[in-house]
Amino acid sequence: MADAGPGARFASLRWAVLQVPEPDVRILVAEDDQTTSKAECAMLRTLGHQPIPAFDAVQALMLAMRSPQPDAIVLDLNMPGGTGMGALEKLKSSSRTCEIPVIVLSGVSANSLKESAIGLGAVAFLQKPADADALKAALDGLGPA
Repeated sequence: MADAGPGARFASLRWAVLQVPEPDVRILVAEDDQTTSKAECAMLRTLGHQPIPAFDAVQALMLAMRSPQPDAIVLDLNMPGGTGMGALEKLKSSSRTCEIPVIVLSGVSANSLKESAIGLGAVAFLQKPADADALKAALDGLGPA
């Protein structure tokens, strides 16, 4: 069988590239530490999601209100511009953002903090550093966005 030539191989490669779906699950990543934020965003991209970074509580709240809204939020508790708990409380008390699932990611492992976050409406409380399997399980538990 004759080789179809480089043009045919390029055409099939171009078609394969066009078939890669765009990430359709938008996840707001509220994390003030840029190194941690980059790692969490890279992890989410690997899982097929579109991360939207925010570096303080005020920016996170503004991005959560903006259209298109995120499908989920990964929220650090210790951030400038207000605490993560304050941001969580505002997110869950606003009719515009109360339905967005929030996964809290914290370096503090106190049970009382976890209970408070869940009590305010967080769907999960994960320990830092972020574990890809735990984050994936928490996101998978949200069901279709």
